[in-house]
Amino acid sequence: MQEKPYFCPNCRSNRVKFSVISSISQPFLKDAVTGVLTEVGEQEPLTDTEPTIQCLVCSFSANELRFIKQAEREPRAGQPLPPSYQ
Repeated sequence: MQEKPYFCPNCRSNRVKFSVISSISQPFLKDAVTGVLTEVGEQEPLTDTEPTIQCLVCSFSANELRFIKQAEREPRAGQPLPPSYQ
């Protein structure tokens, strides 16, 4: 995760309450007739190229870059803007 500000592009009110969503893979076998689990394998974390972030105010989830770009488009009031010339 990057150490940059986030801003929810959906509710446009949250800048502080977020969670990271991670995925796991766990193989298993089921009985075709009864549906009973017959074998359960080890859990393995799935690695994502970019973390998925969820807003804890409106439950919107997207990749991290979407939250970062929204924060860059709408910086907090009183926050100095980076110069647009270079």
